[in-house]
Amino acid sequence: MPPERKPTIDEILKKHAARIECSIKTSSDIEKVNYSQSYTQFKGEMSPELSRFEKWCKTLGNVIKLKVSKKDDEKIRKYLEIAHLDLEPSQTITLSVMVFISVFLLGLLISVAISLFRGGFENFPAFFFILVFVFAMFLFYFVNGYPARLANKWRLKASSQMVPAILYIVVYMRHTPNLEKAIAFASQHLQYPLSLDFKKVFYDVELGKFSTIKESLDNYLAGWRDYSIEFIESFHLIESSLFEPEEGKRIVTLEKALQTVLDGVYDKMLKFTHEVRSPLTNVYMLGVVLPTLGLALLPLASAMIGDMLKWYHVMILFNLIIPFFVFYLTDKIIFLRPGGYGESTLLERNPLYPNYQSRKHYFSAFFICLPFFIIGLLPLIFQTSIPSALGLKQDYTFAELGLGIFGDESLFGFRDVGGKLSGPFGVGALIMGVFFTLGVALFFSIAFREKTKGLIKEREKTKQLEVEFNNSLFQLGNRIGNGVPPELAFSKVAESTKGLKTEDFFRRVNYNIMQMGMSVENAIFDKKRGAIAFYPSDLIATSMKILVESAKKGLNIAALSLVNISEYVKNINKITERLKDMLAEIISDMKSNMTFLAPLLSGIVIGLAAMITSILSKLNIAQATGDTGALAGFGNIGSILSLFDMTKMIPPYMLQLTVGIYIIEIIFILTGTLVVIESGEDKLEKTNKTGINLKSGIGLYVITALIAIVALFFLTALVLGNLA
Repeated sequence: MPPERKPTIDEILKKHAARIECSIKTSSDIEKVNYSQSYTQFKGEMSPELSRFEKWCKTLGNVIKLKVSKKDDEKIRKYLEIAHLDLEPSQTITLSVMVFISVFLLGLLISVAISLFRGGFENFPAFFFILVFVFAMFLFYFVNGYPARLANKWRLKASSQMVPAILYIVVYMRHTPNLEKAIAFASQHLQYPLSLDFKKVFYDVELGKFSTIKESLDNYLAGWRDYSIEFIESFHLIESSLFEPEEGKRIVTLEKALQTVLDGVYDKMLKFTHEVRSPLTNVYMLGVVLPTLGLALLPLASAMIGDMLKWYHVMILFNLIIPFFVFYLTDKIIFLRPGGYGESTLLERNPLYPNYQSRKHYFSAFFICLPFFIIGLLPLIFQTSIPSALGLKQDYTFAELGLGIFGDESLFGFRDVGGKLSGPFGVGALIMGVFFTLGVALFFSIAFREKTKGLIKEREKTKQLEVEFNNSLFQLGNRIGNGVPPELAFSKVAESTKGLKTEDFFRRVNYNIMQMGMSVENAIFDKKRGAIAFYPSDLIATSMKILVESAKKGLNIAALSLVNISEYVKNINKITERLKDMLAEIISDMKSNMTFLAPLLSGIVIGLAAMITSILSKLNIAQATGDTGALAGFGNIGSILSLFDMTKMIPPYMLQLTVGIYIIEIIFILTGTLVVIESGEDKLEKTNKTGINLKSGIGLYVITALIAIVALFFLTALVLGNLA
């Protein structure tokens, strides 16, 4: 009989790993977590957008299976693993292909139906079909690249939590040199998504994918090799501290790990500030300046080429294609950012958060702006049967309105061409159209201001508290180090910080302890009455969590931890201020371009369009009535006017609506980009800044447009006033 095979070391480890791990768990202060269930529940609650994407991919991918090349399979699979998507590469490819085919076929069917309705395929809507094809291609590109976008989004969010993660682990391992417990501690106190990553490190061990936590951790860190070397180096330093024979050297190694990740974040942000200048300049020139200047040529160009250029062509170009192009460029810029601090999930605990989430502000803003919408749509309303029912004419001249100084031109200026109305070409319609743009901007500005005004004030108080918190932490650490219990230390520090924001924070904590009978942890982190709910700051929350946990090990350890956190806060503040200085020039330039130069240029362009239309209108009228005497002073103007067909040019009213909506879209896109560049993913800041920029940008545009329209039209009326 063949000799019995001896089991390998790996087989022995796998067989006894669970029993050994259970036997070495001696601490009860780490919460027992079922990471398998936690992973599934946490993923479902915190990332519902991923679940919807997975649902669509699995639904189609299980029915239709497409073969994927080996190169694409490896690339997509890597993205799926980073984004924690339970999908196969073939399923994502199937979804992108089916989206393209569905939109393409739908557009083809609609185009064929339109051509048959018009009387034959010679009336096939080629322009519409081309737009549908381009849209289908865009959807294919977007869906096909969605796993990469999700992976990048996950990476950016996780990278913003790297410094707190290393801080948690370092502080915990200062008093308890156990890597497994330190990672578990960090996973419980970090925010999404890095907390989920750390839980998955345990999750993979429980599934048997790896036999030890270190193997699972090394596998996880390998995914950061191309994106964050400093994160990997910090963990290696933390691991090496376990093998230091002397306590002093072990502490120095841990502090080196924290400094390594801090320096890495700073170097990356410094590199980002240099890389982002050129792309932002390209966005402004290609997406704002050139399109705005090109608008000035549209009235004359449309009159020269006749039916080839319609107002809806311009609207599609400026309100769909160019904004998509600008969004694409800014999206690339956002992905250059190596991570940020961004919005805190602690914001949801603030008592004012329901007001921020409420949609009632949109209804109140709509009713406030409704008069502006009605005024802006009056030129179109007056071409319906409503004016006749009210006993009004469909159009009036300026003379009939008592404004004879502007001549006898029509207010709306619709023209009857072959039984169809063309226009409106009148300056009155153009002025009214400006109010529609103003109404749209005010709608969002008012709604966003009402949503965010309360929380923004709380945010400002929190930022001021963060600035002061460094010295307060140092004082708190010294008090505790002198033997004062944390329950009493908060009141002592509150007394010594009178007049500062930190006084209010520490007094809230002290009140909850003394008057409400809460523990220190509940006094700070209680969901309803905890002090952190009124100051939603990750920095403060991190400091207080470490205080609570380290106090369980003793007052000396708690005091030492607070002093270390104080130094960490000092370093973070230095990095933040330095980065703001480096980004100040870029952000200032983009903001001035978005809220000053672009609206100013656009307003002037609208005034020029009104002037050109008015000139062509008067000259065409003079030529049509045979008033050759009036035209004699203009040389061979009759042959020149034959090149222009007034009724086929783009109405200034439609041009203004297009420009106004375009400026609003640009403000939305660029504001979101600047917020991400400056402070990371922050929805509250983005909403608030968008409302402010809309108010200032569109306000300047409306004022400039109205002044330019009236001034240039009045000048035209004076110069050409002798023409009939």
